[in-house]
Order: sequence, then C-alpha cells, then structure tokens
Amino acid sequence: MLWIVRVSAAYSSGIDTRTPLAPSPGSPPGSRWLVACDLDQTLVYSRRSFRLAPGGGEPALVTVEHIDGQPAAFCTVRAAKLIAWLAAAATLVPVTTRTRAQYERIDLGVRPKFAITTNGGQLLVDGRPDADWAALVRARIDTQAGPLADVQAVAERLAADGWVRVSRVAEGLFVYLVAHERGGVPDLRGVAADLAADGWRLSVQGRKVYLLPAVLTKEAALAEVMRRAGAAALAAAGDSLLDRGMLAAAELAVRPAHGELHESGWTWPNLRITAAAGLLGGQELLEILATALMPGAGDLATD
Repeated sequence: MLWIVRVSAAYSSGIDTRTPLAPSPGSPPGSRWLVACDLDQTLVYSRRSFRLAPGGGEPALVTVEHIDGQPAAFCTVRAAKLIAWLAAAATLVPVTTRTRAQYERIDLGVRPKFAITTNGGQLLVDGRPDADWAALVRARIDTQAGPLADVQAVAERLAADGWVRVSRVAEGLFVYLVAHERGGVPDLRGVAADLAADGWRLSVQGRKVYLLPAVLTKEAALAEVMRRAGAAALAAAGDSLLDRGMLAAAELAVRPAHGELHESGWTWPNLRITAAAGLLGGQELLEILATALMPGAGDLATD
C-alpha cells in the first residue's frame, strides 16, 4: 500500500494523515463521507493567486475555467486526479460564493450531484436549482436581515472612494465589490460593525469584498445536502471566513496556508493546515482529504 508522505506539515490537529478515517464502524472507507470544498483559492486558482516560489517552475496544469474564451482558473494535474477520485469515492460537493452563472463556468472534470452556490443561496441538484431551498433562504433573509437596498447604498458610498472597480448584486441576495488592487481595500471594520447591527456581515477575499446577510451561509445549505445525501460524516476544505462554519462542522477540516482564515490564525480541533500556499496548497489539501478518507488514493498523489 502506498501512503502520501510528502505532505508532512505540522498540521494543527496533530493527527497522522496516514490514519484513515471512517464515519462509522463497518462502513467502506469514503463511501458515506460528504466532501465539501470551496472553489476559489481552495480548489481552483487564477494565475495571480498561484503563489509559486520564485524560480521553482510551474507544475503541469489543468484549465478549469475560461472567461471570454481565455483561460482564467487552474488546478494542477495531480489535483484534478484527486478531485476525480474523491467524486467517485464519496459525495463531492462544490460550495462557493460564486453565483450560479459564475459556478457554471467551472469544469472540474466531474459532475457532482449536488452543488451549493451564491454562498448557500442556491442548491443545485443534478445541475438544476432547487426552488424550495431558494424560497426558504429568501424567507429567512426577509425576516432576519435588513433591506438589500440599504446595503446597496453602503456599497455605493464605498465605491465613491475610488478603490472599487466593480460593484454587483448577486442574484438579489447580496452585494460584492471588486477592488482595483488588494492593497487598495481600506480598513472596513467600522463598516462591518454597522452591517452586523442590521443582520449583515462583511468578508474580504483578495480583491473582493462581500456584503452578505448573516443568515446566508454555506453551512446551512450543506446541512440540507447532508440530509438529502444520507451522508454519515463531513469533510470540508476552504480558505475564507465564509468557510469557517462548514469547517467547524466537519469531522475533518482542511485549510490552505493562505486566505482570510490563515491571516487571522484561525484553528479548530479537527483542522489540518497545509504546508504550502497557493496552487500547491490546493493540491496538498486534496492529498490530505484523499489519504484520510481512503489510503488507497495514495498512488494518485505520489510520483
């Protein structure tokens, strides 16, 4: 049997990655796991987020997204193999803050039965949005968060300062801004506090600033998918504060050594952290997931 030994970082959980996990005694490894993975800067990376060591060369890549016919996001060839293995061995669920249209640009080489987009606002089943879930989410927002129009006004005031390149409303659920440069994003703690008082939250991810209803969460949609899929255990990976809830709910959680969670030093009892950042960190977290769920995946993760 082959083991993944290259990912020998000092994970915060201290758990030996060579020890397979199983959701319950007697279950085939991997068979009853649900594996929830964020997309951007977790599984897929734009070139500006590769974070490769200078002079280290570029690994073999798979293009997973095109925009206007041009390659826009990538993963390594090894990562693509591991994604395919996880999709075959467990219930793999992409979980993203992207809108449905933005998610549909992504091609991971697999067709997951379930996907969560718009930060939990849309639950896709076999590629189609679930109307009942969408209605439930909107009802929660209407009763537990202030009006979207008020948050749009906040976004307009921020954009007037000149650092915002794009301002958008995502499927009538939340607002996001895209800065010209990451360094141009100002200190928004005061804005975040004001939003929190009205049932909204703020998250900065690279050049993007999200203003979302506090009740619009990935973990709420994920709990519904767990119920429908009959999954016995959850593994999750993500890099941002918007992933924190689903990571905290997971029996096995992995985050890369970059992103909001890394910058804040966030940890959790069942959390493992990659040694590498960027593109190679995304590959490494897939190696951790695959090896923990079923050690037989090791031949996909070693040369």
